Amino acid sequence: MIVKQIYTGCLFQGAYYIESNGEAAVIDPLREVSQYIELAESSNSKIKYIFETHFHADFISGHLTLSRKTRAPIIFGPNAKPEFECIIAKDNEEFRIGKITITAIHTPGHTLESTCYLLKDENKKEYCLFTGDTLFLGDVGRPDLAQKSQKITKEELAGILFDSVNNKIKYLPEHILIYPAHGAGSACGKNMMKETVDTLANQKIINYALNGSLNKEDFIKELTHDLPNPPVYFPSNVKLNQEGYLDFDKVLEKSLKELSLDKFKMLMQNDNTVVLDVRNQNLFKQGFVPGSIFIGLNGSFAPWVGSVIKEIDTKILLISEKDKEQEAIIRLSRVGFDNCLGFLDGGFDVWKNSDNQFDSVDSISAKDLNKIIGSISLIDVRKNGERNNGYLNESVNIPLDDFTDDVLEIDKMDKHFIHCAGGYRSMIAASLLKRNGFKSIVDVSGGFAAIRKENFNILEKTCIN
Repeated sequence: MIVKQIYTGCLFQGAYYIESNGEAAVIDPLREVSQYIELAESSNSKIKYIFETHFHADFISGHLTLSRKTRAPIIFGPNAKPEFECIIAKDNEEFRIGKITITAIHTPGHTLESTCYLLKDENKKEYCLFTGDTLFLGDVGRPDLAQKSQKITKEELAGILFDSVNNKIKYLPEHILIYPAHGAGSACGKNMMKETVDTLANQKIINYALNGSLNKEDFIKELTHDLPNPPVYFPSNVKLNQEGYLDFDKVLEKSLKELSLDKFKMLMQNDNTVVLDVRNQNLFKQGFVPGSIFIGLNGSFAPWVGSVIKEIDTKILLISEKDKEQEAIIRLSRVGFDNCLGFLDGGFDVWKNSDNQFDSVDSISAKDLNKIIGSISLIDVRKNGERNNGYLNESVNIPLDDFTDDVLEIDKMDKHFIHCAGGYRSMIAASLLKRNGFKSIVDVSGGFAAIRKENFNILEKTCIN
C-alpha cells in the first residue's frame, strides 16, 4: 500500500495518491494532472477512482481532466449536485482499491456535501482519514464559504459541522492519521497548523473542535466570530468545479504565447486587461511597466492573484523572468484565471531598453527608517492578527486583503512608507498604490523582520486604529 501526500505550498493544499496491488485512487487532485498519471504508470497501476471531498472554492480541481484521461469515475459525497456524470456515494459506502478499501463518511458543515474518506489497509485496519476541509490540523473548515449558494446561514452550517466532527470523526480509532486538504496559510480556515499530517489522538488534545473544551453553542460562536471576508474569486472556483472547465493542456496552448513589444503595447489598451509582473519583488521595485500589478512567483502567488485581481475573466499580460512563463500560467490556472493573452518576449528588459517610460518603487532600510519614524506616514499591510506579535505605534494598519477599499481614503500626494512581514506583500501593495495614482511610495526593505532587529519601540498588544 502506498499513500502519498502531494503538497502544493502556494495553495497550502494537499492532494493524495493511494495505490494497492495495481490499482490507484486520487483525492482532490490539482488541475494539471500529469503527475498522478505518471505515478500510476511508473508502477504499472490503473487509476480506478477519483475522490472529491467537496466543491473546492480556493482552487480548480483536476477531477474532470483526470477522469477524461483515465476513464476513472469521479466520486462525491451525499448532497453533491455536479453538472457532469459521477458517482454520488452513500454515507458509509465502501470502494475497493486493490487490497484496501476507502469508506465515504458524510461530514457536512464546511459545505453540505463535505465528505471524509476513511482508508483501511490490507488487514481491514483503519489507517488514515482524508478530511478535506472538514477537519484541519488545529482547526476546522470555515462555515461561510458555501452559505449563499446553498441557502443556509453560517451559524447553521457551524452547528452541522459540530455534529459531524463529534459524531463521526471523534470516536474513530485514535491511532489513525489525519490528512487534511489544507495547512496554515489557506483562507479556508482561521488557525491551521503548519504541519500537514497528525494523529487523531493528538488532534483530540490540541484541536478545540475535538477536545471537548466547547459545547455546541460556544463552538458556533468561536467558528463564526471574526471571520475575514473570503477572497472574491472563491464563488467562481466553486462554479467551475461544479459545472466544468477547460482542460489545462488547452489553457497552456492558448496562453503560452510570445508577444512582441508592439503587440504587447497594443493589447494593453484593451478593456479588462492588466499587466501582471511575476518577477521577484527586488527586481520589480527597480523598474516596471507603469500601471502593472506585482504578484511574485516566489510567494503565495495564486491566492494573491485571486484576492487582488478578483475577476477570473480578466485578461492578463505577463512579464516574468526568463523561462518562468509556463510556471506562471500553471499557477494562474489553478485558481481559474485562464485568460492569459501571452507574455512579453524578452521581459521587462525589452520594455526598458526601448526607451519606454517605466516606474519604480523607492526603498529604505529599517535602520534609516528609525531615524525618521514619527514624522512620516507609515502603513502596515499585515493582517490584524500578525500585529498581536508586534507593531510600530506610528503605523496605520491596512491589511492587504482590504487594500482596494481602504486605500482611497489616503492622501495620494503624500509620501507613504509601507511594510509587511518580509517585503512580498508590501510590494504588491506598492504596485496597487502606484496603479491608483499615488506619487511617492517607499518600501521598507525586509519588512517587519528587519524592523525587529533595529532599536524600535515595538508594541506587543493589538493596535486598534
